[in-house]
Amino acid sequence: MQKLYIVRLTDQERDELHSVVKKLKGTGQKVRRAQILLKADADGPNWTDAQIAEAFSCRTRTVERLRQRFVEQGFELTLHRVERSQPPIAKLLTGDQEARIIATRLGSPPKGYSNWTLRLLARKVVELKIVDSVSYETVRRTLKKTA
Repeated sequence: MQKLYIVRLTDQERDELHSVVKKLKGTGQKVRRAQILLKADADGPNWTDAQIAEAFSCRTRTVERLRQRFVEQGFELTLHRVERSQPPIAKLLTGDQEARIIATRLGSPPKGYSNWTLRLLARKVVELKIVDSVSYETVRRTLKKTA
């Protein structure tokens, strides 16, 4: 099958990849990406995706995506980890709401209770109209972040 994205490394890029692999400089993922790019180089070994995947214990789709990223986004973005611009899931609570939940937790529990439970705290937060609805798990995560 004809490859859609051909990797052609410059001498400088090739030298940088060799130094990453030789010195094991960076994360394990970075070293593996460097190894894959070196083997996928059309001016070098030019291995097939199946050979590369077998040699480095990954899937052929991983190799295809790496070649595609190299062609579309360039050498630096391919070799180094790409940071997400936004988290995958939006935050459920604002900073003000989190602060009010923590303040409620630090206060004394209602009459008849010796300690705050997560479910009790979640009900109290809704009762105080800090939020419309909240699960006890969200309350747990909010309190755990500050611990």
